[in-house]
Amino acid sequence: MIQNQLHNQNRLPARTPANPATTARAGAAVRFEGVVKDFAGHRALAHFDLTLHPGELVALLGPSGSGKTTALRVLAGLEATDAGSILIDGVDVGALPTSRRDLGMVFQSYSLFPHLSAGENVEFGLRMRKVRGEERRARAAAALALVGLDAHYDRFAHQLSGGQQQRVALARALVTEPRVLLLDEPLSALDAKVRVALREEIRRIQTELGITTLFVTHDQDEALAVADRVAVMRAGSIEQVGAPEELYTRPASPFIADFVGLSNQLIGRVLHGFAQVHGAKLPLLDPSQADGRVTVSVRPEDLELGREGAPGVVLSSSFHGSLRRTTVRLEDGSSLVVQHDVRLRPTVGDQVGVTFTGAPVSVDPIPAPI
Repeated sequence: MIQNQLHNQNRLPARTPANPATTARAGAAVRFEGVVKDFAGHRALAHFDLTLHPGELVALLGPSGSGKTTALRVLAGLEATDAGSILIDGVDVGALPTSRRDLGMVFQSYSLFPHLSAGENVEFGLRMRKVRGEERRARAAAALALVGLDAHYDRFAHQLSGGQQQRVALARALVTEPRVLLLDEPLSALDAKVRVALREEIRRIQTELGITTLFVTHDQDEALAVADRVAVMRAGSIEQVGAPEELYTRPASPFIADFVGLSNQLIGRVLHGFAQVHGAKLPLLDPSQADGRVTVSVRPEDLELGREGAPGVVLSSSFHGSLRRTTVRLEDGSSLVVQHDVRLRPTVGDQVGVTFTGAPVSVDPIPAPI
């Protein structure tokens, strides 16, 4: 149980014997079945279906207005559904209030009580559950230790950095041993370095405790880095769900290819199972695609700069630490972003050639004009 692991973190005896076979990945199964949610005529969720397996971290990724936060809020009971069911461990929780769904929640805003110390903030949920004082303080201390703040029990919110405050909020969500953890853009208010460090901490803790987690974010790097699976949403529905590597290497549509990672969109043609674009013949991710004009999605790392290939002129080149990205304008006026080794340093105005590595591509048919 989570409680046992929290106690172990603080080297305190557990209330019940720990069983290594059951403490790991002991989270609940969660299912959305045909969930519909409307707001004043706008359909925020359109027959939304998703399953979270016990102990799994699933990230909901999508642009603003795609319905990802609404999905989290209906699971939390903060919004009522208009149709469909939400099940936790096979039990329909649609009629249950938030307080009876056994969830832990962390939001973008830390929402700490300013008049309480970090420890007292973490204790709050336990106090509402009538947990006795000595046990309550011990469990709060263990939860703070779990997030690396065991020395900050008596500090108030104004004495903590933003990252530390969000760690307190995470400890507060975990200390009640919820069956499911909900994270709604929990890192977006933090600076880049703290955000990366804290997302790695969240993943470590989530894996350690085996708690089923729904993580809402609009940051693709965040989603790919922490999730077991990523569900990409669009207009209230899931466009594709899969492991991060699957979404990146085998996007189901140009929308996925463009939203998950960088992608160049080029006009080409499918002929006999291959995409033909700028003189290259590229295999398709979906070989059953019908012949015709298409938009071809090509990753920047699937292009190379040199003297051969489609001729173009360098428009810009930017340094990204371990790699460089260079934008090239081709003779037909289209532009390509090429990702390459930092040791190659093209300058604006250079005449270059762009070649394709031959990696499989996703395509989207272009409707014939009426």
